[in-house]
Amino acid sequence: MGSFLRSLTPGQQVSLLFVAVFGLLALATVVQVLLSLRERSDQDIDADGARLRHQRQLDNQALLRTSWIMAIVFWVGWATGPRVAIVLFGLVSFLVLREFISLSPTRRGDHRSLVLAFFVVLPVQYALVWTGQVALFTVFIPVYVFLAIPVASALRNDPHRFLERNAKLQWGIMVCVYGLSHVPALLLLEFPRWQGNPAFLVFFLVLVVQTCMLVQHLAARGLRRPVAPAISDSFHWRSWGMGLLAGGLLGALLAGLTPFKPLPALAMALVACVAGTLGHVVMKAIKRDRGVTHWGGASKSVTGAAGLLDRVDALCLAAPVFFHSVRWTFQL
Repeated sequence: MGSFLRSLTPGQQVSLLFVAVFGLLALATVVQVLLSLRERSDQDIDADGARLRHQRQLDNQALLRTSWIMAIVFWVGWATGPRVAIVLFGLVSFLVLREFISLSPTRRGDHRSLVLAFFVVLPVQYALVWTGQVALFTVFIPVYVFLAIPVASALRNDPHRFLERNAKLQWGIMVCVYGLSHVPALLLLEFPRWQGNPAFLVFFLVLVVQTCMLVQHLAARGLRRPVAPAISDSFHWRSWGMGLLAGGLLGALLAGLTPFKPLPALAMALVACVAGTLGHVVMKAIKRDRGVTHWGGASKSVTGAAGLLDRVDALCLAAPVFFHSVRWTFQL
């Protein structure tokens, strides 16, 4: 398959990929609709089983929406070039950070830190990606911003729950800005002896992570005793393993579009899938702590895009791990 893909022109490769991706998404959507209709007609399940199936159905629907959104984002980024893709992901970061903050109680003493996060940290991070400052953008937030945020908060003279307030803001910046900014940062990587387009790395990352999560949730149907039932009804070791297998095999099949050979492509796909799926569980734990089932449920009028963080949370955690794994492997 790799030799066949290499024999195609870049335009033909893109056309074939989008035909395959949108075709698979359309098929998955039809299957999801049929399964939901079947569940509605099933009257012989107990109340607990009905609740569990309904929650899994909602999770599957959210994953399908995520897959559609990310496929469209990739298409827009490909069609308009890396600069527009960076701006687009910057806008997404702004919206998901607002969703995250809307569910984290803030005080007047946090105003300066919030302004710093939204109007200084976020644009500077993406400006560093824009200008290709790879070494700086990878340490800007975890080093400099993590020191600056509590200083700005301390100068407001409000010690009430100081550590908790700053930790929430720092975690939000880390996930919503730092993590997501690594997706367009993949476009900056230059590989020796590889003439392919780095945009295919974005496609590779998004597709393997979303495939892993979709298979994991579909495989969880009918399974009982999840690993952490208070956090996720759909995370089981067996379904997780099936999702990893699907994402890894897909990564190996897509090796021809990447600088990886099949086995390294399999390994990179597994790295991305493990980080994305476990990160998704962590984000679910945060939602349970806040007493909500979906991000943005209380902030639709604020962000205009309620639940957007639900669509990209796995990608936010998978992108930096994948990015640095690629850099370490190829010593870039």
